[in-house]
Amino acid sequence: MIMRIVLLHLIAILSLTGVAFSAESVWQNLDEGLDLGRFRTHEYSPYGDSLINVLRIDPQIWDLRLLSLSSAREPVTLTAKEWCARHDLIAATNAGMFHEDYATHTGYMRCGSDVNNPRSNGYKSVAAFSPRRPDLPPFRIFDLDTVTITSLREDYSCLIQNLRLIDRARKNRWSPQEKQWSEAALGEDSQGRVLFIYCRSPYSMYDLNNILLSLPIDLVCAQHLEGGPEAQLYFRTEKLELELAGSFETDFFESNANSLAWPVPNILGITKK
Repeated sequence: MIMRIVLLHLIAILSLTGVAFSAESVWQNLDEGLDLGRFRTHEYSPYGDSLINVLRIDPQIWDLRLLSLSSAREPVTLTAKEWCARHDLIAATNAGMFHEDYATHTGYMRCGSDVNNPRSNGYKSVAAFSPRRPDLPPFRIFDLDTVTITSLREDYSCLIQNLRLIDRARKNRWSPQEKQWSEAALGEDSQGRVLFIYCRSPYSMYDLNNILLSLPIDLVCAQHLEGGPEAQLYFRTEKLELELAGSFETDFFESNANSLAWPVPNILGITKK
């Protein structure tokens, strides 16, 4: 009886504080340093299941790989699943938005000697990996109002500039808006782990950021990768295979009917060290 009262009291506290997760929210271990969290938020979307998928990746065990049409010398664009099959990736998600040439990343993007886009823009978030020195963290998302791409180039071989969702002070950097879309995002937790975040149900980014900050994923910061039907997440392990494709996007694809992953020119994937 006492335990029941304590449990009811805890649930009441969580409700009052606006924490948006349920008892269904659990981490499932898929491999060493690789876990899947599936969180059904109570901030319901008008479409879909309001489920947020988070693939948590330990960069001490897994290497991040940035692949593009130019670096991989692929003749055609591929879905995340197809990128994984062709290049022995365990998981992949969007690397970010791209221009109308269906090849060039919208922000600065470089990995090693392959420079997809040498020009930076106004986006305030850069994901960095493949450090040039052993004392640097293997993965980190930086705010470009505190560092510059020029300085980051000296420390990391791979940089991807994208729209900022949440800064390193855990502050939601979007304002309320009417536009909504399915979302693929990249996050970092307080232990420096990589978070591949995917939500098919459409939300405004302001609302989604608040939801992500309320989830038990220890989120420090996040950047936008892609929205609508082009947003995707795929992984395959011995325990589970999952292919997730987005759909709804205001003023572009206002439907939840899309069932296929769309080919994309640039992908962020992982391989085991």
